[in-house]
Parts: sequence; structure tokens; C-alpha cells
Amino acid sequence: MALSATRAARASPAAASTSFALQRADLACADAVGALMELWGFKRQLGRAWAVLFLSERPLAAPELCERLQISTGLLSMTLAELRGWGVVRGVEVPGDRKEHYCAETHVWRLVTRVLREREMAAVRSALERFDGALRDLHAALSDVDPAVKAQARFKARRLEQLVELSRAALNVLRLLVDSARADVGPIKALSEALARGHVARDG
Repeated sequence: MALSATRAARASPAAASTSFALQRADLACADAVGALMELWGFKRQLGRAWAVLFLSERPLAAPELCERLQISTGLLSMTLAELRGWGVVRGVEVPGDRKEHYCAETHVWRLVTRVLREREMAAVRSALERFDGALRDLHAALSDVDPAVKAQARFKARRLEQLVELSRAALNVLRLLVDSARADVGPIKALSEALARGHVARDG
């Protein structure tokens, strides 16, 4: 029969100390990833659950995940459903155990690029479409008979064109990062090479 945590601690203080250290490390990492995910616009629990699975050497069942994360089964169920929707956690079968277990996607950059592709790139494209529509309105205003309206339209168009250029540059960077993941090239290396090519082209 397995010893309880209290009895195990009494029987082996060193083992208990290590166990507590591992728990603290798991929770510290989970909280750090959760805070980053929240900053990126996701729920904190998504990052916490993924981090615990990422640090686990084996798939974990829901009861153990709840215990490690110190959350309810209902919250865990919603969290896992969302993580599975993003493709960053998947269910696996463990021989001899009827409970469903879960493991994390361990290709971290693949996780980042999926979010970049499906959320950030979509948002930038949407902004560009709106900017283009606003520019069309401003260009139409340039034919207004009122000189003051024309002057304002020219001013606003110049400012808006800066936002368009910035958005297009951001979209190019996002495409580069996503493409580097598809080609299994380090994103920093790919970005550095692209910047170097641009520098050579300008100098040439």
C-alpha cells in the first residue's frame, strides 16, 4: 500500500523535501507561463495547465492535473477543451488505465506560430482592410470643393499611410516567423538572415 504524503514525509524527509521542491518548481513555471499567456490575451489557466503537462515526463489524467494545478474539475475541463481546440494538448490512452490522459505539444515555437498565424496575422489583415477603406474615403474627400476639407484629407491620408506601412511591415515579419517554423528554421536565425538580405540589397 502506498504511503500517504504525510507518512512518506515522516519516513523519508529528503524525499519529501525533493517532492515539495518539484511541486514548487511546477507551480512557479505554471504561474509564469500563465502570466505570459494572460498578457497575450489568453486565460491564465491555459498557460498553467499547458506548463504542468509540458514539464511532466508522462501523460497525466484529470484528477492528477487538478491536484497539481489546485483547481476544480469543472475549470480543468473547460481549460483542456480550449487547449485541445488550439492543438496544444491532446488526449492519449494509457494501457491498463481507463481514464483519459493528456500530454502537451512540446514544439514550443509551433505553438507560438499557430497563434501568430490564426490570431495576430488575421488581426493585422483586418486592420489593413479598414485602413484601405479609410484611405479610399480620404481620397474621395480630396475632390471636395471646400479647401479646408481637402487640407484635412491630405493630412489624414499622410498619417494613415504611415499606419498602413507599419501594418504591412508587421505582417511581413509575422509571415517570416510562421514560414520559419514550417521550414523548421530557428526564428531568430531566419529573421537575422532576412534583415541581412535587406541590408545587402539597400547597400547594393
